[in-house]
Amino acid sequence: MLFTLLFLGSYVLQAQRKEEFEVVSIGFYNLENLYDFHDDPNTFDDDRAPSGKDRWTQDLYQKKLNNMAYAISEIGKEFTGRPPDILGVCEIENLQVLEDLVKNPFLKPYNYGIVHFDSPDRRGIDVALLYRREIFSPKQVSRHELVLFEPKEPTKRSFTRDQLLVSGSMAGDQVHFLINHWPSRSGGEKLSSHRRENAAKLNRKIVDSLNRIDPYARIMIMGDFNDDPHNTSLTKILGVKSRKEQLLLKDLYNPYANLARRGAGSLAYRDQWNLFDQIILSTPLVEKDPSKFSFFKAYIFNEPFLTTPTGQYKGYPFRSFGSTGFTGGYSDHFPVYVLLIKKK
Repeated sequence: MLFTLLFLGSYVLQAQRKEEFEVVSIGFYNLENLYDFHDDPNTFDDDRAPSGKDRWTQDLYQKKLNNMAYAISEIGKEFTGRPPDILGVCEIENLQVLEDLVKNPFLKPYNYGIVHFDSPDRRGIDVALLYRREIFSPKQVSRHELVLFEPKEPTKRSFTRDQLLVSGSMAGDQVHFLINHWPSRSGGEKLSSHRRENAAKLNRKIVDSLNRIDPYARIMIMGDFNDDPHNTSLTKILGVKSRKEQLLLKDLYNPYANLARRGAGSLAYRDQWNLFDQIILSTPLVEKDPSKFSFFKAYIFNEPFLTTPTGQYKGYPFRSFGSTGFTGGYSDHFPVYVLLIKKK
């Protein structure tokens, strides 16, 4: 059953006529190198094996799984009483690690389904969607390959993660989820920006195809974009807007732009915060329609247990891997999530 909210933190979801609301939570989490402990000869996963640099054993794998399952189980729980109804993830090696994850005791009671495809990424990492079967039923799924060539080497292809599109029924609403893990800033932000701009062009193509079928398509784009909300890939190429009053029918809205302007972040590097992890919504999800779920608020889940407690990186996300291997932490990214509500 959906959770009925009367109070949402300091926000009262109770109008003058004491209306009640239903809520769903949608999240995204970079799971930071969730690999199994087997060496795959087809990918560069040598460090994540018992003989590799990280001495990655079955015992450590189970500890990492347990950490990630617990973290997911807590995302948004203070508002809904349960983990996210929909969760996009990235930096996972294969379907097996996802199956192990959702079978973990922290998540097993929530009956998560999985949508996953293997990507051509050389490190062997993919994106995927986890969903509570009680809330969401996928109807169509597709993978969209991002083909990249370097300007200085036009015949040399870079292999990266596919973009995953999952369409289905969420508690009666038709919704499309587009899951991303855009190319990194390896080589520097400016020198690598063309890769993320090409990723944005592919996103734009997918969104346009959905809008041609239905101008009122309810689309949620989520991911680790390796760019901040103000970067060209998001604002110019994908055409995301940061103010609700600017929105037209087929536009996209980024609630994380305002958080970024206030200095909030989902990861830190050299004492600078970035907000690479974001959830973007199409206009119909932002407009208030009492008969359908609509956007309420965006959050960064940065609870103390996910935060490095001491030392040089105090306050940073408590990452899983450091120079000495497994740290006992969670991820080098904080998860993000949004709440959608509708009248009960």
